[in-house]
Formats: sequence, structure tokens, C-alpha cells
Amino acid sequence: MYLTVKETSEFLSIPEPTLLHLIHQSRIRAVHDGEQYLLNRDQFNDHLDQMEKVKFLIEEWKNEPIPEDIDIKDED
Repeated sequence: MYLTVKETSEFLSIPEPTLLHLIHQSRIRAVHDGEQYLLNRDQFNDHLDQMEKVKFLIEEWKNEPIPEDIDIKDED
């Protein structure tokens, strides 16, 4: 499914000028039909999956209990 620049910027939650800049740098693939750029939505699935994994790992790390310091017990 192809999306316009406006739809893609909403889908990825990034500003349109940033998206256009990435297209011009060839960091994002797009098709220009003479009037507008069209972007294939499927090219972002891997990126979004990776971002979800990173968010999950960060939440796990934040929720991990702080280990006790072994030096605290030896202060007698």
C-alpha cells in the first residue's frame, strides 16, 4: 500500500520536512509520480518492529531491581 508524504509523516510521527529530507538523501525509498512522492508502507514494518523491541527492552531494564551492594554489609 502506498502512502503520500503527509500520510507517511502521520504514520511515522515525524514532520513532513524531515521525511522529505530523508527521501532526497535516498535514505527512504519513494516513487515520484510527477506531482507527489509515494512511499510503500511495508518498508517501515521492520523499523517499527525494531522500535517496539527496543522500547520493550528499555522498559525491562527500568523495571529491573537494583542489586544490593555487597560492600554495605561489610562496614562493621
